[in-house]
Amino acid sequence: MDFQLKQPQSEDELERYYELRWRILRAPWHEPRGSEIDNIEDQCFHIMATDANKVIGVGRLQYNSTNEAQIRYMAVDDSYEGNGIGSSIVNALEQEAARTKHNLIVLDAREPAVGFYEKLGYKAKQKSYLLFNSIQHYQMIKHL
Repeated sequence: MDFQLKQPQSEDELERYYELRWRILRAPWHEPRGSEIDNIEDQCFHIMATDANKVIGVGRLQYNSTNEAQIRYMAVDDSYEGNGIGSSIVNALEQEAARTKHNLIVLDAREPAVGFYEKLGYKAKQKSYLLFNSIQHYQMIKHL
């Protein structure tokens, strides 16, 4: 599968980036549009995968401290899963973390995604939180 990774540059690209985040991570639980955005978006590194101008995957890296970064809001369009998009996004986020000298990456993975992250070298530490009273998350870490 041929796709490109890029940072959203325009308002239109940002809108499509957030739309995918909402559609995959919030809409199935009837969360309103806007619930996919928080108050530190402008302080984070964003990456998206596109196929012929369609946003098919997204991810965000936030900086928790001088050495710790966190992967959040990872999503891949269901019809594009299994094509290496998620691992390419994680790789790009890890490269950005290394570039900015953040040597520890943490994340809270939804239970079905734990195996995906383990294949990329992340270690599950413990249960973290239950989202929407139904989605168990696990705290995971990786040292770069």
